[in-house]
Amino acid sequence: MNQDLTQQWLTEIQLLKEQMTGLQNDHDAGWESAQKWRQLYNTEAEQRRTDAQLSQQAIASLKADLHKLQGFEMETLTITPVTAIQQEIEQLKSVEELQAKLITVIKERDRLLQALKTEQDNHAQTRNSLTTALGDAIDSLTRERAGAGEKGK
Repeated sequence: MNQDLTQQWLTEIQLLKEQMTGLQNDHDAGWESAQKWRQLYNTEAEQRRTDAQLSQQAIASLKADLHKLQGFEMETLTITPVTAIQQEIEQLKSVEELQAKLITVIKERDRLLQALKTEQDNHAQTRNSLTTALGDAIDSLTRERAGAGEKGK
């Protein structure tokens, strides 16, 4: 009888060891996943910081150009944008020149619209990635806490 009881205890101990190993593996996998998401988040954040820095540099360059333009004669500054556009159109000598100018303007508009769409798509993708990462981290934390709660029982 004692030997049966001892064997039963040894079997129970072995099962508990296997459960602990499984839980440790789950914990390690959760930790690795969290590390992976943390790294992805940091990489994305670094890219956004770089983009912001490049934007700041572009703004500074544009401000410098603006200051150069402000150095022109005062009458140049008093021309309204519509007047400036009208003057540019009046300089065109033929319908062909006007058509060529219109094509150039439309191409630039299309390029800017595509750049805007690309930036919007990138923003949406980043938002989705970060939302997914946050959800995964919360799920992992919830599972980890649930596992810790079961260990305490």
